[in-house]
Amino acid sequence: MRKRNDPAEFIRDKRVLILIICLIASVVCISTMGIQQGLDLKGGSVIQLQLEKAVDTDTMNIVTTVLDKRLNLYGISDVKVRQSGNQQVVVEMAGASPEEVEKLIGNPGVFEAKIDNQTVLTGADISSVEMYQVSGQQWSVPFKLTTQGAKKFAEKAKGKANHEVFMYLDGKVIDNHPPKLSTDLASGEPATELEVSGGGDDEKDSNEEANEIYTVLKTGSLPVKIHVIGSNTVSAELGQKFMEGTLIAALLAILAIFTIIYVRYRKALLVFPILFTSLSEIVIVLGIASIIHWNIDLAAIAGLMASVGTGVDDQIIITDEVVTHKGDNKRRRRTRTKMNVDKAFFIIFASAGTLIAAMLPLTYVGFARGASGIGTIAGFAFTTILGVLVGVFITRPAYAKFVEIFIK
Repeated sequence: MRKRNDPAEFIRDKRVLILIICLIASVVCISTMGIQQGLDLKGGSVIQLQLEKAVDTDTMNIVTTVLDKRLNLYGISDVKVRQSGNQQVVVEMAGASPEEVEKLIGNPGVFEAKIDNQTVLTGADISSVEMYQVSGQQWSVPFKLTTQGAKKFAEKAKGKANHEVFMYLDGKVIDNHPPKLSTDLASGEPATELEVSGGGDDEKDSNEEANEIYTVLKTGSLPVKIHVIGSNTVSAELGQKFMEGTLIAALLAILAIFTIIYVRYRKALLVFPILFTSLSEIVIVLGIASIIHWNIDLAAIAGLMASVGTGVDDQIIITDEVVTHKGDNKRRRRTRTKMNVDKAFFIIFASAGTLIAAMLPLTYVGFARGASGIGTIAGFAFTTILGVLVGVFITRPAYAKFVEIFIK
């Protein structure tokens, strides 16, 4: 016979150990990696881009990849670039204003160098780009040419020493005072190492110009022309109010759970394990979110609350199966308790499967389409599924073990 109400047996159980390990790991991940807040909590900007024509999937993937690289390379963190249909792109940037990046992402980024109005270089001839250099009001961006690009440049620049080299980005002259071609570069011998240079009004302006040119050359040009059709800014202050409202709602929910459970079972002992299990579920989901860099926004919080709500329902099912179906025979009570818990989990798994099946289409549509509204629904669905899986396989089995041992 094993001793009933034995804390040591409870702690040694593998289900409880898994919960403890996951909790510790989640706390460590949250502490070290942090939680990535979404646009509606942290504040930022949403920019809508229109492509000049409808494109296929491959072209759209190139567009979103180039834009994503540009923004990250330019120094904008927490950015999402998502397609919306076959002709629009939605860019979400937490902690950034539209003015900072409209000129960067609203242009194809086509680079050309011309001598005597003849194109001698394009962005396709560039193999690598080195970090830009700024000295006072002057800046330069060193780059290397491909072998074929170097030969083409040497042929077209031959004999044109001291001719002005005009450099264009999307058809606009980069520097109104262009440099002159040196004698070495006009010799006809291929040279792979060149640089783009220019000047700004002051050192800050020079840094911004150099960074923009460096970013465009580094990431390449877009396959189609794009332009901004709309932008709006989300206030961080508004996000703070959302967070405060969410915390108040969570506290009210905890109070309601406490009251309902106590009224139903008249056992205060049951209230705290259920609340602890629910909080554990939240911590573990947030830990997973920190590992995969999943943005926690209002949609994710709503999904998290929904999964916690189903978790409380499941724990009530487990408790009901034990409390209301116990046998009077003490020798067989433990066996009957185990059978009742297994019966409860059959109901729980069926309910979880139904919920996940309902959420999967929303997740798929959101990730496939990527529009801002559909993306929000996808965030809700994904977080709900994640919470349900954590509950079914980690937190609720541990609660079931608690019920088996401590509920009389």
